[in-house]
Amino acid sequence: MRLVIANVVLICVLLTGALAQQAETPKDKNAKQAAAKTQEKKPAENATKSTETTATAPEEHKPDAAKDSASDKDKDKEEHYDVAEVPPVVTHHQITVDGKALKYTATTGRLPIKRDDGKIEAEMFFVAYSLDGQDGSRRPLTFAFNGGPGSASIWLHMGALGPKRVVMQPDGFMPAPPYRIADNPYTLLDRSDLVLVDAIGTGFSRAADAELTKKFWGVKGDIEAFAEFIRLYITRYERWSSPLFLLGESYGTTRAAGISGYLADRGISFNGITLLSTVLNFETLEDTKTNDQPYILLIPSFTMIAAYHHKLPPDLAQDVNRARQEAERWASGEYAQALAKGDALTSEERQKVIEQMARYTGLSREIIDNANLRIDVAKFTHNLLLDQKLRVGRLDGRFTGPDPEGLLDTPFYDPTTPAIEPPYTSVFNNYVRTELGYKTDMPYNVFAQHAGFGKWEWGSSIEGFPDTASALRQAMVKNPYLKVLVMEGYYDLATPYYAADYTMDHLDLGGKYRQNISFATYESGHMVYLSTESLKKMKSDEVNFMGKAGAQ
Repeated sequence: MRLVIANVVLICVLLTGALAQQAETPKDKNAKQAAAKTQEKKPAENATKSTETTATAPEEHKPDAAKDSASDKDKDKEEHYDVAEVPPVVTHHQITVDGKALKYTATTGRLPIKRDDGKIEAEMFFVAYSLDGQDGSRRPLTFAFNGGPGSASIWLHMGALGPKRVVMQPDGFMPAPPYRIADNPYTLLDRSDLVLVDAIGTGFSRAADAELTKKFWGVKGDIEAFAEFIRLYITRYERWSSPLFLLGESYGTTRAAGISGYLADRGISFNGITLLSTVLNFETLEDTKTNDQPYILLIPSFTMIAAYHHKLPPDLAQDVNRARQEAERWASGEYAQALAKGDALTSEERQKVIEQMARYTGLSREIIDNANLRIDVAKFTHNLLLDQKLRVGRLDGRFTGPDPEGLLDTPFYDPTTPAIEPPYTSVFNNYVRTELGYKTDMPYNVFAQHAGFGKWEWGSSIEGFPDTASALRQAMVKNPYLKVLVMEGYYDLATPYYAADYTMDHLDLGGKYRQNISFATYESGHMVYLSTESLKKMKSDEVNFMGKAGAQ
C-alpha cells in the first residue's frame, strides 16, 4: 500500500450493496475476513444440454467444518473449488434490432488460468455472443467487464451491451417485482461480438482455493488474469485477427488501462478502449490530509446534483450547463487556491469561499465551515436533502431514499444500491440457467465479498497512489492507432467526470496522441445506461467510436 495509508483498512462502500463496478478507493474498503464455510456441496449430477454441447457446470467443493475444530484461517486454507475444465454451453437465439432479425450464438462457460506447468489455478466465467454468418477474422470483438474491485459484470451485461436487458423504469429507477427481462434494442451485438467476463471471486469465477484467490485480488494479479483470459479466448476461438476492443466500467477502467499496457508488450494490441466512469489515478479520488485534489474535482458534480434536486439559486438553476462550467472554473481557480493556502487563508477569504461553495453545492454555510471547506461524498450525500430526511445516491445522485439506520450519526448509505441490485440479480440468475442453459448450484456472486472478499492489494500505491494511467499512456504511444473513448455521467460521485477529465489531461501526451482521445457525457450517474435515453446515446457514441477506431 502507499506509504501515506500503509495501514489504512479498505472500506467496502460499493461492495456492501452498492453495485457495480463503482470504483472503490483504498480508503473506501474495510478489510473483511471470510467466515468459514460449513456446508459441503456436491457436484451437480444432471448434465446441461444445448444444441451443440452437453456439459455440467462446475460446483463448489467445500470441506465439512464439523469434522474438526480448526481455526477460521485453517479452514480457509482447506477450502477449495472445482476448477476442472468442462465444455462450454452453446445455445442459439434471435432478437430484432432496428427492424432486422439478429441470429446469434451464446457461449457460456469458464476458461482456465494456468501456471506455466499447466496446473489450473482459477477459472474465469464468461458469456460470449457472436453474430451468426459472420467472418470472425474481420468481425470486431469487444471484451467487457465491470469493476469494484470485486464486482461481477452483470451490470454491463444485462444493462447495456448484451442482447437481453433487465426491465427498469425509463429513468432507470426500480420497478415493482417480479422483475422482467426483455430484448435489448440497443445491444452492441449488431456491431461487435461480445465477451462479458467476471473477475475471479465474482460471478461463477473461482480460484482453486482460498490462498490462490488472494493472488488475483490485487491490481497486478487481476490485470494478469484478465490478460491471460483474453489471450486464451482469442486463441481457442481463433480471433487473433479480429479488431479488438476493451470496454471497462469504473474499476474496470483501471483494469482496462492496465491490460492495455500489459498486453502491449506481449503482442496483443487493441483498436479501441472505452472507459466508462473512469478512475485510472486514485489521487483524484483519495483525499488525505495532504491531498486536496478530490475535493476540487467533486465540485462540478455537486453542482449538477444540487441542480437536479432544485438546491441551486435561481440564477444558476435557469442554465445548468452554464452553472456547471462556472463551477468548474471556480473549483480549479479560486477554490483550489484557497485550499492551497490552508491555515494562511484570511477570515475574509475564508468567508468568500464559504459563500461561493454554498452557492455551487446547495449545502449550508455552517456545514461547509465545520468541514473546513472540504466536502467529501459522504458529507454531501448525507446533507444535501437533510431537510427532507433523505440521502442522495453516490453512484447516481438522482437517486434518493431514507437511510435504513436513521437520519443522524449513521454509516454511509447509498440509496442507488437497493434500487438496482435486486432486479439485476434476480433476472440474471434466471436468464443464465434458462435461456443460456448453464445449470449449476453454485451461487452467482454479484459481489466478491460473498466469496469472502477482504483486502485488495493496491500494488503501485506504495509509490503514492494506485495508478494505471501510466500503463494506458504506454499502450497509446506504442500503438499510435489506439483510440480511447471516455464516457462520463454528470451525476456520478463514485468517479466524478471532472476527475476523469483531469486524469486524461495529465497523461503527458503530445497533440498527435491526444487527438486519439474523445469524450461522451451523459445526464446520468455511474451506470449511464440505467436511463433508456442515456443507453440509446451510449450505443450511438460507441458505434461512432468503433468506426473511427477501425471496426469494419
